[in-house]
Amino acid sequence: MALRDTSLPEPSGPLTPVPAPAPAPGERERLLAGTHHDPHGVLGAHPVPGGLAFRALRPYARAVSVVVDGERTKLASEGDGLFSGVLPLDTIPAYTLLVTYAEGEHETEDPYRFLPALGELDLHLIAEGRHEELWQALGAEPMTHAGVTGTRFTVWAPNAQGVRVAGDFTFWDGTALPMRSLGSSGVWELFVPGIGEGARYKFEITSRHGGRFLKADPMARATEVPPATASVVTATHYEWGDADWMAHRADIPVHEAPFSVYEVHLPSWRPGLTYRQLAEELPAYVKDLAFTHVELMPIAEHPYGPSWGYQVTGFYAPTARLGTPDDLRHLIDALHRAGIGVIMDWVPAHFPKDDWALARFDGEPLYEPGDSRRAEHPDWGTYEFDLGRVEVRNFLVANAVYWCQEFHIDGLRVDAVASMLYLDYSRDSGQWTPNVHGGREDLDAVAFLQEMNATVYRRAPGVVTIAEESTAWDGVTRATHHVGPGGFGGLGFGLKWNMGWMHDSLDYMSHEPVHRKFHHNEMTFSMVYAYSENYVLPISHDEVVHGKGSLVSKMPGDWWQQRANLRAYLAFMWAHPGKQLLFMGQEFAQGAEWSEAHGPDWWLLDPAYEAVADHAGVRDLVRDLNARYRDTSALWQRDTDPEGFRWVAGDAAEDNVFAFLRYDAEGAPLLAVSNLSPVVRHDYRFAVPDDIPAWQEILNTDLARYGGGDVGNPDPVKPDDGCVLLTLPPLATVWLTPLTM
Repeated sequence: MALRDTSLPEPSGPLTPVPAPAPAPGERERLLAGTHHDPHGVLGAHPVPGGLAFRALRPYARAVSVVVDGERTKLASEGDGLFSGVLPLDTIPAYTLLVTYAEGEHETEDPYRFLPALGELDLHLIAEGRHEELWQALGAEPMTHAGVTGTRFTVWAPNAQGVRVAGDFTFWDGTALPMRSLGSSGVWELFVPGIGEGARYKFEITSRHGGRFLKADPMARATEVPPATASVVTATHYEWGDADWMAHRADIPVHEAPFSVYEVHLPSWRPGLTYRQLAEELPAYVKDLAFTHVELMPIAEHPYGPSWGYQVTGFYAPTARLGTPDDLRHLIDALHRAGIGVIMDWVPAHFPKDDWALARFDGEPLYEPGDSRRAEHPDWGTYEFDLGRVEVRNFLVANAVYWCQEFHIDGLRVDAVASMLYLDYSRDSGQWTPNVHGGREDLDAVAFLQEMNATVYRRAPGVVTIAEESTAWDGVTRATHHVGPGGFGGLGFGLKWNMGWMHDSLDYMSHEPVHRKFHHNEMTFSMVYAYSENYVLPISHDEVVHGKGSLVSKMPGDWWQQRANLRAYLAFMWAHPGKQLLFMGQEFAQGAEWSEAHGPDWWLLDPAYEAVADHAGVRDLVRDLNARYRDTSALWQRDTDPEGFRWVAGDAAEDNVFAFLRYDAEGAPLLAVSNLSPVVRHDYRFAVPDDIPAWQEILNTDLARYGGGDVGNPDPVKPDDGCVLLTLPPLATVWLTPLTM
C-alpha cells in the first residue's frame, strides 16, 4: 500500500471516503452512451485535491467498495451504475473492487487501473500497415499484465465513436467495459482481468452516426460453432512433433520436386469426424495412395456450410465445426509426421456481408472500398477488400503469415486471383473506373499479391503459394522484381493452376473416340505455353459439382470404356509437365458428383459391394501412379524446363495417339504413350533415343488389376533402327523407361 500524505488526517480502521468531483461536462453521458474515447480518464483512480478519486462503472450493482490491503471502503452511488469516492491516499495502491449484486459479492481487479497492454511499436507498425504478426497485437490475447492474469482486447475501428467489450462475462452488455482509443492508429484497447480462455465475446461498436451494434472480432483466433457467431478467447498449448519435417521441407524447390495433391473438403471427407478423428484416418489414407500433399478446402471460419468455406468471416480462426485450433494443429502435425505436406485454400478476394462480421465494421466501409461499385463483388454477392488501404492489406498479408507460422501450413492456394487483378472483372462499361494509367489492371491488388508472396517466402521458408488464376496475366509465377512485357513485376507465386489445360483436356476426353481426331489440338496446345508459368494440373472440386458430374461420368462410352478413359486420362495427366491435383472421390471413380452434405461414396469400396473391383482398380492405379511418379525424377524434376520434354508423336490425330519423352536433370528418359481410341494398335512405331538398348513397361492402365484387358508390352522392347514397335492397349496409357540390368 502507498504511503499516506502526512498532511492528511490519519484514518483509524477503514479509510473514509469523501464525495468525488463530478466528471467534466458531457463525460458522464459519453461514458454511459459508449462514446467515450478515454474511459480510463474517468474510471479507475486519479489524483484530486484531498487524495485519490476512485470511480467504477458497474451496471446492476447494489454497491461497490474499494479494497486496499484487505480493508474495504464503500463508494457512493452516482446513479446509472457509477460509484465513486475520494480516499486520503497520495499514490495509487494495488487495489481491487468488491462488487455487490443481488446474488452476492464478487471481488475483481479494476480494468481501469492498468496502462495500455499494447506497445508503441505495435501501434506504429499497425498504422504503417507493416505488422507482420498482427495477430499478436490485435484481437483477444490471454496474458499476465502488471502481475495480473486476464485478456487484452484490441480492435481496429478508426471510424467508431466508441467501442466496448461485451461477452458472456457481461451478459452481452458492454456498458461496464468501454475501451480506450490509442490515438490516430484507430486501435481501441482494454485489458480485462480475470477473463481467460473459453470466454465468448464481441465488440459493441457505436458508429459516428450513433448506431450501436455487436461485431465479431476480425482477429478472433477461435469462434463458436456456427450458426452461433461469437468470438472465443483462446491460446495455443500444442506441442509440435514435426520438427524434422519443418527442417527439411525447403531442401528442394517445389517446382523441382514431386508434387501430387489430394484435395479434401474436411467436413465431408468422412462426415462427422473431428480434426482429431480425421488425424487417425486421413494421413494413413493419403500416405497409402502416395500423394505428396493434401490441399484443404477453406478451413477458416464461415457461417454457411454449403459455401464450402469460400465465404469467410473468421480469417484467423479455424472452423469450430471440427474442433479447436489446437485440434487442427494436431491434424496437420499428424500429416507431417506421415510425410505429407499441407496446403490450405486461402480466400483474400472477398468476404460476406453478414452484419455481425467485417461488413461496414465500424459503421462505415472499412475493410471494403467506400465506392459501392468497387466494393461489390459482382459474382458472389459479397464485398471485396479495399487493397489500397494499408491496414486492410496488412490484415491479409499477416493472415497468410499466420497460417504458415502458427499452423505449420506448407502452402497457400489463393482463390479467385483473376477477380482481384482486373478492375472490370465481371463488370460492364460504366461499372468500373480505369487505373491511373487508363488501364483495367487493379494496381492495388497487384501490389498486395506481390507483398503477400514476398512476405510469406521470406518468413516461412519451404512454403509455396499457388494462384488460381484463369487468365493469361503475364508473370503470375515470375519473381516480383522481374518486370515483364506488360510493365509489371511478377506476382511472385510459386505455382499457378493451369485452367486452360484442364478445360481443353476434359473437353477432348468428353468426345466419343471417333470424333476426337477433330479435337486433337486440345490435348497438345498446352505444350505451346507449358513453360510460361510454373503449373499445377488441377482436377478440383469445381469440376465435379453444379451439374458437371463426376470425373468418370464425363467420359464417353459404356461403364468399361468410361473407366478405361479415366485411367488413361489420369496417367496422361501424371506424365504431362506440371504438378497434379485430384479431388477426393475421383481416385476411385465415384459416379455421382460431389455433395458437401454426404461426401465421397465410400460404400463403392466396400468389399461386399458387387462392383467393388471396378472402383478399387482405379484407386489402385492412382496409388501406382503416385508411387511411380515419386520414383521417376523425369516426371517432376524439370517440369519448368523445356529441355525436359520432347514430342515423339504429337500429330497422330487420326489414331488418337499421343507420345512424348520426359527427361530428368541427368538426361534419364521416360516414354509416355496414350492410345485414346478403343482399338488395340499392334506394332505402333515410335522414334526413340538411339542410346537406349531396351525399354521396359513400368505402368499400363489396361492391366487387369486396374479393370483393363491386360493388353500391353510385358517383355522388354528393343529399338530397331532408332524406333520401337509397341502394342498400344485400347483407351490406355503406358509408361516405359530404359531397362535396368
